[in-house]
Amino acid sequence: MKGFPYRLSSDKDDQANSFVSQKRYFEEYIRRNPEWELHEIYADEGISGTNTKKRKAFNRMISTAMNGGLDLIITKEISRFARNTLDSIYYTRELKKRGVGVIFLNDNINTLDPDAELRLTIMSSIAQEESRKTSERVKWGQKRRMEQGVVFGRKMLGYDVENGEMTINEDGAKVVRMIFEKFVYEDKGSCTIAGELREAGYITVTGNSIWTNTVIYKILRNEKYCGDLVQKKTFTPDYLSHDK
Repeated sequence: MKGFPYRLSSDKDDQANSFVSQKRYFEEYIRRNPEWELHEIYADEGISGTNTKKRKAFNRMISTAMNGGLDLIITKEISRFARNTLDSIYYTRELKKRGVGVIFLNDNINTLDPDAELRLTIMSSIAQEESRKTSERVKWGQKRRMEQGVVFGRKMLGYDVENGEMTINEDGAKVVRMIFEKFVYEDKGSCTIAGELREAGYITVTGNSIWTNTVIYKILRNEKYCGDLVQKKTFTPDYLSHDK
């Protein structure tokens, strides 16, 4: 065979099967078959399999296979290939048209087998439903934690966020107070304020001195500086598309 890639799980929460151990396993698995040759490892770290848009390695693998660069793809299980039933069927069909098979080791499916699509559809549906349940559990857990006062998000100018608690960072708070005083009492606009902060050498929350009117505008419109905390300003209605 002229090409032999394999899809590899490298999710951060999959500690029992680390990237290194999986890599070693597949390399040994391939080495045991003299007719196979390893082409490349394709791994999208920390990216959900419910949608293929942002999976650069996956899309590159499919493109290579479609253009005749691969004969076979091996993956650990269906959920590592795609947790969307339509994607699983679509890509395996297109690959099969070009003579490229996909082997799902844990599910014991080879898409070149006659009954593979039936079994793949059933197993893909199960994987997709598990993704839906996981999404609902995460949302439910976040809501309960917010009700308990847990703060999500990163630190911001004037505030530190650690272990779900927000505390005032006095060094940054001085700059925030200065911005509001210039805006409210001195009637200065965001561009003027940004320029004055740059000239004075004040540091932004990211550790540089590049102040822009957009940064100032966001600070002035942030309700947290008025003592209010609003979380979950965006939500994901469809766990498959991930559109917010």
